[in-house]
Amino acid sequence: MDHRHTMDNDHREHLDPRASGRHNFDSGVESRASQRSNEGSNENPFASPIPTRPPSSFDTSSNSGGIGAHHEALPGGQRYFHSRRVRKGEVEKPWAEKKDPKEKWVTIIPLVGIFIGLAISGFLIWDGIRSVVKHKYCLVLDEDWSQGIRDSVWQHEVQLGGFGNGEFQQTTKDNAYIEDGKLVIKATLQDDKLLLSDSKVDLLASGDCTSTVYRDCVAATNTTVGNSSIVPPVLSARLNTRLGASIKYGRVEVTARLPEGDWLWPAIWMMPVNSTYGQWPQSGEIDLAESRGNNYTYPQGGNDIISSTLHWGPSSLSDAFWRTNVKRQALHTTFANKFHTFGLEWSEKYLFTYVDSRLLQVLYVNFNKPLWQRGNFPQVDENGTRTTDPWGYTGRLNTPFDQKFYLILNVAVGGTNGWFQDQSNGKPWVDSSPNAKKDFWLAKDQWFPTWKSPQMEVEKVVMWQQCDGHEEL
Repeated sequence: MDHRHTMDNDHREHLDPRASGRHNFDSGVESRASQRSNEGSNENPFASPIPTRPPSSFDTSSNSGGIGAHHEALPGGQRYFHSRRVRKGEVEKPWAEKKDPKEKWVTIIPLVGIFIGLAISGFLIWDGIRSVVKHKYCLVLDEDWSQGIRDSVWQHEVQLGGFGNGEFQQTTKDNAYIEDGKLVIKATLQDDKLLLSDSKVDLLASGDCTSTVYRDCVAATNTTVGNSSIVPPVLSARLNTRLGASIKYGRVEVTARLPEGDWLWPAIWMMPVNSTYGQWPQSGEIDLAESRGNNYTYPQGGNDIISSTLHWGPSSLSDAFWRTNVKRQALHTTFANKFHTFGLEWSEKYLFTYVDSRLLQVLYVNFNKPLWQRGNFPQVDENGTRTTDPWGYTGRLNTPFDQKFYLILNVAVGGTNGWFQDQSNGKPWVDSSPNAKKDFWLAKDQWFPTWKSPQMEVEKVVMWQQCDGHEEL
């Protein structure tokens, strides 16, 4: 090996540490560390010495002057950090740029639109609140049953003729009673002896019948072959406030739990004190809530649905109830599971029913034109007789709902008026059959087990009369 060549290499490495891939500050680390240790200086012995910083942390943009030649030294041997990404003069300053005057409208126009929208919304809310009719109400009845079923307010309807609907129950006083502070109207079975042998129920003889019509008071069972006559197979009750509490315009609230069981028919409704405009439905009917005890699978709606209806028309076959009939479904429950408040608000201008809150309206009718026009009734009735308007002479838009009405609470069973649709969900009778009542009773083993709660329980009844001072009472 050439000794001069070796010496030359060592000399070049000494002059240019990059030639050997080593840096000449390695030995400096050791010497400085040794020096600090030996001298016992106040410097932090754990601080990273400057020579241990990688070359990339220094400015390498210049090839002259060695590593870090262009960096200003700081006390302690530290140097300023200069970014290689952002160079001086290249930093963007958008806030210093001149903006286009049109850009301000990008902000102004949406703000103006929001302001106008809020102003319009505020006006509509104010106008809506201002237009809401606020009536004054005077208490007529506040019934909590603390005094029992008061004869001065409540009248029992004791009959067995079907109440015009072909209902299958006989109503009694015993099937309505107070239990746990609530009125209970309960459907029960008739005495089998009256159904299995020739028998007779005569409410006229007992003096209990509240009707003057013979068929409403007397019924018999005839066991002769081919005879379908039987006494009502079930018992129930029906109460009204005809003599004790009635209103013409006002509010009604009934807090109740409806029954559970096939073919039960609970109703909370109102009828006119006087048939001012003629027989039903000429004088009107207001149904706050009607339901069926069947479960939710019943096609027409079981105990998970209630319906509110107004009945009105020139004859029973021209009843325009379908124009003012609305159903409401219970939310995730049934009306037999817990108590609900069934309400009515009624004035000269409107009438609506609701459940639990006036905001949860069921039926709403605005009396903004004569009901005769609204009904669009045929010119000729079912008998070929020309129909006439029974309400026009009053000059009022809400006739026949412009007279006093009273409240009725009842639980009916079955019926032949179509409330329970034929050939639906195992209905055991046909409405048009003379054996309807008997067929129902013969199917007792099918429907009676479903009567888990065959009663309507009424917690409270409140009636208010509208008393603004200008009503035609």
